Amino acid sequence: DCRQYTNRSCEECLKNVTCLWCASSKRCMEYPVRRILPPANLCELRSARWGVCWVNFEALIIAMSVVGGTLLIMLGVCCCCCCKKKSKKPDKDDERAAREREKRRVRQEERRAEMKSRHDEIRRKYGTV
Repeated sequence: DCRQYTNRSCEECLKNVTCLWCASSKRCMEYPVRRILPPANLCELRSARWGVCWVNFEALIIAMSVVGGTLLIMLGVCCCCCCKKKSKKPDKDDERAAREREKRRVRQEERRAEMKSRHDEIRRKYGTV
């Protein structure tokens, strides 16, 4: 039971991970598991300690927000950089497809020129030019 550590020290109270230390009232109590943050009627956030005595909940929330925000910004920047890099540099499949299209176009032009010269030759042979 966490209450037995009331009016002792924070370190003794927090040896049990289910306990919450309130520095302002020097009370040790069960951590309210159903809630993420302890309610204000139990202990103010700036006085509440859980896990370690040197970090209060208020500082923990601010630090976690800063770290989380920084990670989200870094993830967004990485995604933007990857998308821009990919759009600037065509990948190998795109390059191969473009080369094949160009080869087909050149072959088709050659065939057209060959057919035109044949038709012109036939026209000259039969005098229809």
